[in-house]
Amino acid sequence: MKMPGRPEFVAIIASISMLIAFAIDAMLPALPQIGRSLNVALETRWSLVITVFTVGFGIAQLFVGTLSDRYGRRAMMLGSLVIYVATSLLAAASASFVLLLAARAAQGIGAAGGRVLVQSVVRDRFEGREMAQIMSLAAALFMAAPIIAPFLGTAILVVAPWPWIFVVLAVFGSAAFIWVFARLPETLHPEYRRPISLPSIADAARIVFADRQSVGYTIGMLSLTVAIQGFLTTVTLIFTETFHRPELLPYGFGIMAGSMMAASLLNARIVMRYGMRMIGHAALLGFTALAAIHAALAFSGMETLIGYIVLQSAMMACFSLCAGNFGAMAMEHMGPVAGTASSIQGSIAAVFGALGGAVIAASFDGTTFPLYAGVTIAGMLAISAALWAEGGRLFVARHVAQGEA
Repeated sequence: MKMPGRPEFVAIIASISMLIAFAIDAMLPALPQIGRSLNVALETRWSLVITVFTVGFGIAQLFVGTLSDRYGRRAMMLGSLVIYVATSLLAAASASFVLLLAARAAQGIGAAGGRVLVQSVVRDRFEGREMAQIMSLAAALFMAAPIIAPFLGTAILVVAPWPWIFVVLAVFGSAAFIWVFARLPETLHPEYRRPISLPSIADAARIVFADRQSVGYTIGMLSLTVAIQGFLTTVTLIFTETFHRPELLPYGFGIMAGSMMAASLLNARIVMRYGMRMIGHAALLGFTALAAIHAALAFSGMETLIGYIVLQSAMMACFSLCAGNFGAMAMEHMGPVAGTASSIQGSIAAVFGALGGAVIAASFDGTTFPLYAGVTIAGMLAISAALWAEGGRLFVARHVAQGEA
């Protein structure tokens, strides 16, 4: 099978990533209806529908990458899409909150294959700034999902109950399966296939954890994931309980996601010129400063809905500029173990990011202050991780700063 051209290749990997976004963001307007229909009285528990998906998504990544380094990317991606479709239908048929949560965790397992394998497939074909450019182009298309998903969820709820959201997700997953099966060949280089054995896995893990850049930017992504998960698990409550405008959630969320799309397109245009570090580090400093400003406004009681949307949109743009570049820098030296590296890095960020986000959600007090206080701390941790990865300096590679070859 011939490799598709770059535009179609980007579209394929973006469509796989969009399944993850739809599985999270289409749920946001449905959380109140899900909670009430399944007799979940405590509103802060509604966000578990998001959290358990992310935890399942994170844990499964530990296994997907190792398996794909042995058996190849294509078979694992197709298998993951089958799991995604089947568990979407199981979630649609759930008659209790516990069963729904179990289905969502399993759906996260299916989605994990998409996340790990998309990054591995791109790393199989590209590296460095070119990889960051491809990931940014894919992210720009992927960002259409967070814009569309809340509107899609809302539109479905107008004509049908919440289980139909999961039916639509199953249809999307089936379409992605057909596209991958028909058009995406194997990308794993034969010489990079690794046997599944404890020594082989341990050796791959040693490579991942011995690389300062891999560890530093993984911690940075973990910290940023805490921030984003905190936002995702509280945004419905903020529109509903803080500002009392639940009908504006799809529009506000669409504006925020639109800023991420614009930032991804911008990164794709400028990363080859300015480099991953210059853009990613500057965006990280901006992200953290904006979070601190937002926390101060919330603490003073001067928060407004318009201010919330504007500041959060700016933060989402900064996050988008960080994410694509941080992911590429974490993977830059991981070519021979791309699948395992993507698994370990993604799993750490997703699991601990989801747990950190759940802590932020549980601290919701009717204002946005707990969210942005937590996000500010997360941003400061990410800055510290980037400084450590680069030997104490931002905007320049560690080996350049230290005069190494």
